[in-house]
Amino acid sequence: MLLKRNTLINSFKKYIYQEIVKSLNDLDIKRPESEFSLSSPKHDSFGDLSSNISMILAKSLKENPIDIANRIKNNLIEKKIDNIEDITVTPPGFINFVIKATFYQNQIKSIIKYGNSFGKDRIGKGKSANVEFVSANPTGPLTVGHGRNAVIGDTVSNILEWHDYKVTREYYYNDAGKQMRVLAKSVESRYFDLINKPSEFPEDGYQGEYIIDIAKEIIQSFGKNLHKNDSVFLSEAERVIFKQIEDSLKKLNIKFDTFTNEKSFYDSGAIEKLLSELKDKDLIYEKEGATWYRATSIGGKQDKVYIKSTGEPTYRLPDTAYHKDKIIRSYDLIVDVFGADHTDTYPDVLSALNALGLKTDHIKILIYQFVTLIRDGEKVKMSTRKADFVTLDDLLNELGIDIVRYFFIMRSMNSHLDFDLDLAKDQSDKNPIFYLQYAHARICNIIKHGEGQGFKFSDNFDPSILNDENELKLIKLMSNFPIIMHTALETLEPQNIANYLQSLATYFHKFYGTCKVITKNKELTQARLGLIFSTKIILSTGLSILGISAPEKM
Repeated sequence: MLLKRNTLINSFKKYIYQEIVKSLNDLDIKRPESEFSLSSPKHDSFGDLSSNISMILAKSLKENPIDIANRIKNNLIEKKIDNIEDITVTPPGFINFVIKATFYQNQIKSIIKYGNSFGKDRIGKGKSANVEFVSANPTGPLTVGHGRNAVIGDTVSNILEWHDYKVTREYYYNDAGKQMRVLAKSVESRYFDLINKPSEFPEDGYQGEYIIDIAKEIIQSFGKNLHKNDSVFLSEAERVIFKQIEDSLKKLNIKFDTFTNEKSFYDSGAIEKLLSELKDKDLIYEKEGATWYRATSIGGKQDKVYIKSTGEPTYRLPDTAYHKDKIIRSYDLIVDVFGADHTDTYPDVLSALNALGLKTDHIKILIYQFVTLIRDGEKVKMSTRKADFVTLDDLLNELGIDIVRYFFIMRSMNSHLDFDLDLAKDQSDKNPIFYLQYAHARICNIIKHGEGQGFKFSDNFDPSILNDENELKLIKLMSNFPIIMHTALETLEPQNIANYLQSLATYFHKFYGTCKVITKNKELTQARLGLIFSTKIILSTGLSILGISAPEKM
């Protein structure tokens, strides 16, 4: 069995899966149409891998799944499968595999050999990906909600890059339309207020100090003689706010490769061309002064407005032109990170693209739920239009980049996030990022202490002597890192990595509490130094993918 060392656990799972399939052939059992699972069991006592093949076969064979499982088990035992210590059956019919300790122990040297590349399958080599995220219009500072979008999008990009995809981080924005007109009028009103001239603040205008600050900058740069509707109010507001947005993202260590303006699709004629193409397929019609997309003719529940009777386009029209452009750019994977308010919009975009004969199965939509800040056990009330909100800068200044990035991805993007500010500031084991980074810092300290005692780390050690229960648990969990990263690539869910790293930190702290690393036994000391060095590699790799530092001391 020739396997690549750095993806050994993935290859070994495939090997066991195929051995089960071969057993079905040996027993003249037809392979089920649906795929069976081979994954970690719920209880460690059952072993390392468990399959539900017998339960899937029970209906077609009209047999007790336990009996089927025992037949398959006995056949597998006769084969004497490599690196399998034991095979058992548990109700209601699971087949459980105990992997030999030596298989896991040898993984330590693989981790040390491959370093930060351990677990890479290079599945994205030669492929390109476009990840669009944040995409906030320049109407104000980035908020906490934008922050979650930003961290999810950047971490997803990191996951893809780790798998060797060439990633383009893209920011899509609209500097025209109603929002921008209201912004310009808001700045204009504050400008005239500051020079003591009468003005009327728009009813739905943008409030807050940042609007007044922009007006002050305009006075400083352009003087006090501007007239109403001067283009400076919009152009300067956009420039200042976009600079603030870029500075905020820089504080999060996020840099975009491409900025795409919605207006460019109107200027280039792409919008008109799209409408013409849809009209040719009888998917556009006029009603009550508005332009409609005939979604019902291709499976939609109801037709959707593309252009309102006021002449104002809805999101669907330019977004469809934008995604058509991204498809034309020939990316192998296109990822959009949207807030929950886009749930109803994006299916219409995809359906229109499909209607035009464009391939969309490489477009992956990630929807994240919104954020609530919690302080002293109470929700922090926020209103964007009234400027009664906590900005991303406020959050970063209060907590720092590592805490902010971790807290934004430590819950599934499908779950509403309660961001507990008090927990985030807690410098104890209660704070998950403190607990995680402390594990890495503690390992660095142990290695340094060992050097002071004359024990310098070397990869020349015997991993087979690491037989303590807590040593083996730690080794097994590290061996699963390639599976975690493969799952992260399939789901593009950063939380999977965060959860895994928390478990790894927990297993390390338990190991450290029961197993002394630097001992009088030189052989054992060298082996345990190898164990914690490999743990350090996995921790630093995972933290790097999350965009978080791995401190050597705390």
